Amino acid sequence: MSPIFGDLVTENNGTLKKGSPKPIEGRNNPNPNPIFSQIPPGRRTLLLFLILLQLSLIIFVIQSPNGSPPPDSLHRPISPAVSECDGRRIYVYDLPPMFNKVFKDKCINELDPWTSKCDAFQNEGLGPLAAEDVAGIVPEEIRPAWYWTDHYWGEVIFHNRMLNYKCRTMEPESATAFYIPFYVGLSVGKLLWGNYSAQERDRSSVMMMNWIQDQKWWRRSNGSDHVMMLGRLTWDFRRLIEEDNDWGISLLHMPAMKNIIRLCVERNPWDHLEIAVPYPTIFHPRTNQDILSWQNYIRRCNRTSLFTFVGGARETIKNDFRGILLNQCLNNSGGSCRHMDCARTSCVSGTTSIMEAFLSSDFCLQPRGDGYTRRSVFDCMLSGSIPVFFWTRTAYLQYEGFVPSDKESYSVFIDRRDVRNGTSIKKVLESYSKGRIKRMREKVIENIPNFVYAKPNRHGLTTVRDAFDITIDEVLKKKYIKGRQLQS
Repeated sequence: MSPIFGDLVTENNGTLKKGSPKPIEGRNNPNPNPIFSQIPPGRRTLLLFLILLQLSLIIFVIQSPNGSPPPDSLHRPISPAVSECDGRRIYVYDLPPMFNKVFKDKCINELDPWTSKCDAFQNEGLGPLAAEDVAGIVPEEIRPAWYWTDHYWGEVIFHNRMLNYKCRTMEPESATAFYIPFYVGLSVGKLLWGNYSAQERDRSSVMMMNWIQDQKWWRRSNGSDHVMMLGRLTWDFRRLIEEDNDWGISLLHMPAMKNIIRLCVERNPWDHLEIAVPYPTIFHPRTNQDILSWQNYIRRCNRTSLFTFVGGARETIKNDFRGILLNQCLNNSGGSCRHMDCARTSCVSGTTSIMEAFLSSDFCLQPRGDGYTRRSVFDCMLSGSIPVFFWTRTAYLQYEGFVPSDKESYSVFIDRRDVRNGTSIKKVLESYSKGRIKRMREKVIENIPNFVYAKPNRHGLTTVRDAFDITIDEVLKKKYIKGRQLQS
């Protein structure tokens, strides 16, 4: 068997074979046949190279800043959670209480000019538990997942979800994005009505902008990696600064806001920094099974009405479109339309009668609300009813990523101008076959996880992504696109 280096094969008499390397002789070489001297020159060069390479590596490790790798890196495998959070870490600012926590103490009469909002803060912003109220309407096992959630309480819900976000970081230097938990919608809820000056309405926002611009991480990017939730319609924050008598506050026209990514329940389609997120519904699943149970339940519902209209006519508005829908529902549907009158019953906080109306209907009429959108769109789809839109801006130009991109797969569009000119809603909806209605309903039901907000906790939904998860994706996508634009 040959040695590793060279062909050192000897004869029985100890002499080398012909062609073997000749030993080096001398008085300092007591061994007439040293091993190294018997290595062919080409192999010697290889051996010296390997020895020098090892010495170089040893010197590099000794002279490195840490001397040696940290013990943790030697013994701890890379966790899937670590790689999962690469490029997705979010740092949540701990704001002075005046910008969020204080509003809980002002809930009795300072957040709404007409009613107390204290109950809305219960259960981490989900509101009072509705389990008793929905008994007999929803399956027994998922009753604890229902709450009377305020439709403008997104700021509180998002804050609590961010605090429990699996990729939240406590080290700002490692963050991809920064979340500002300012309850701006709550701060102006009362001030939008009444005789308040522009300065009074803007005060909290001005203070917030001054505070955030003093922060180290803001100055690093001038706010381009910062995110804020606006719990109301974007139009409530777009008063021109010099127009004191106009509606709303001027937050979105303040210079510090020009780079911030904004989340809101209704966005300006021409503002590339805004992301429209779903209104909070009253269903907040605790687990994947809660969603599956609800989906299976509404597939089996007996739907006795062709369509439902939840809303009331606004007599103070000339040619009010809702009045036209109400007339078609009550007088021209032949009993195929079910009506829930919001002029007589509050539809803002949600009632079991609204849910029952949607659960019993194939379609639900969705005119615009205070803006182009309304929470009723999501209440309708949550019940497995197919939405009928009259404005493209009610959903199609709003909730990208939260509703199917193929609008005809889950909804019906009837131009409002056609309705005003006499188009019968009943006839349009009757033209849909039972098979097509079933396919559209299934698309709506499949999409439910995309627009509901799970109960805030660290373990909740596992394989199912909810509206919060999709929002994070949209934020990071917006941030990366904006980052490339800033670099170009």
